[in-house]
Amino acid sequence: MITVVGCHAGGEIGNVVVGGVLPPAGATVFEQMQTLQREGDWLRRLLLREPRGSVACHANLVVPPTRPDCDAGFIVMEPTEYPVMSGSNTICTVTVLLETGMIELREPETTVRLEAPGGVVEARASCRDGRCASVELTNVPCFADRLGAPLEVAGLGTLAVDIAYGGMWYAIADARTLGFALEPHEARDLSLAGERIRAAAREQLPCVHPENPEIAGVSIVQIAEPWQGVGKVTRNAVVVAPGRLDRSPCGTGLSARMAVLHARGLMRVGEAMTHASVLGSTFDGRIVSGTRIADRAAIVPAIRGSAWITGVTQLYVDLDDPFPEGYVLPDTWGVSGLDFQA
Repeated sequence: MITVVGCHAGGEIGNVVVGGVLPPAGATVFEQMQTLQREGDWLRRLLLREPRGSVACHANLVVPPTRPDCDAGFIVMEPTEYPVMSGSNTICTVTVLLETGMIELREPETTVRLEAPGGVVEARASCRDGRCASVELTNVPCFADRLGAPLEVAGLGTLAVDIAYGGMWYAIADARTLGFALEPHEARDLSLAGERIRAAAREQLPCVHPENPEIAGVSIVQIAEPWQGVGKVTRNAVVVAPGRLDRSPCGTGLSARMAVLHARGLMRVGEAMTHASVLGSTFDGRIVSGTRIADRAAIVPAIRGSAWITGVTQLYVDLDDPFPEGYVLPDTWGVSGLDFQA
């Protein structure tokens, strides 16, 4: 029996596995993520595929930390990959850990240090009336890799995109150039365009994290309206493989956007902005400090958002079930129907 606490941050589902699964082998949470992907991918399929899940779900496996300076570790499972970091999933995980009592909730603020596969993330949770009202997480260092890079995209022509690392590798495209107003009714067309951009970027614009060569390749796309300025709200749509919209404003997407704006000299340390999703939900972001990753200028961003628990589920597999790990069909599973990065 696997116990899952349902949760969403800004509309994006980030369910949290709190019982029934032993920690994968590995000296670090990154190595545990690799073990899970290599030897235990049945868990991701069980949690995210129909009939127990959907392409709109993520899942987070809570594991004991491998570092003495952390309170817990977590591994993120998404429809086609195991990202080393996710903002909305971090907010969900912190909220669940505190509101279920797995980590003691202290008012008015509780600090939680999490070991993500991509590095240590410190979260400061604003708490009142026994609940987690909001979470501000200090992300891993983020940086721009290419600015205004030309990209040939089937059906869309030549686009100028920014390639940036926000905890995941992003290709960021201009919504106005693509003719999008970033409204809910455009969701399907945004997903189609995002998948085409992702596939083209993976082929034409290779990118590798300078400190971990196994974190490589664009796996997610942001279609963003022109930046509205410091302290203002800017709309964006993040397309998650295999082709569906992130319902939240996306924490790693906001981190990548701020890294690009900083690289262009448009945002400075201490300045803030807000990203809004197609649904209208918002995350606040600010640049905490400047840093370096190998030979690259980078920023340390902080993201604030809220999550809400939706229920508790106990999952199991009937030995007679013809679909013990679930199934996917391309009528609902994104654009491509794949459950791996291609």
